[in-house]
Amino acid sequence: MTGVQTCALPICFPVTIKVAGTLKLDQAQFRELEAFAKFGSDLDAVTLNVIEKGKRNVEILKQGLNDPYTVEDQIAIIYAGSKNLLRNVPVDKVKEFEKDFLEYMNNKNRATLDALKAGKLTDEITDVIEAAAKEISAKYN
Repeated sequence: MTGVQTCALPICFPVTIKVAGTLKLDQAQFRELEAFAKFGSDLDAVTLNVIEKGKRNVEILKQGLNDPYTVEDQIAIIYAGSKNLLRNVPVDKVKEFEKDFLEYMNNKNRATLDALKAGKLTDEITDVIEAAAKEISAKYN
């Protein structure tokens, strides 16, 4: 394993709870469906979507040892994953997407990340994250 699957989001930030609120449930559902899928059953589109989203979320939750992301970077990438904005990114390219996305956000949308760090999550902020994820993920289509 090249990374450790952890989520180091501080619970004290209400915005992290808003963004990652369904993540635990989503990942539990993914693990259950992933195990079920190993039996070779035909899966419907909704089930396949949950499994594919879960695979990508597992990748975004991995962080290098002694190389944690800032809180605002974690919130931004977890928001993108939890809203299924990485659906067009191949699983083996998620870490590359994550690097490009966070670099883009830090260079072009620093004010948005600063607002996340300050505990703000507005429609304007989520629109910026969604637009950035859409722009970066387009290169993986």
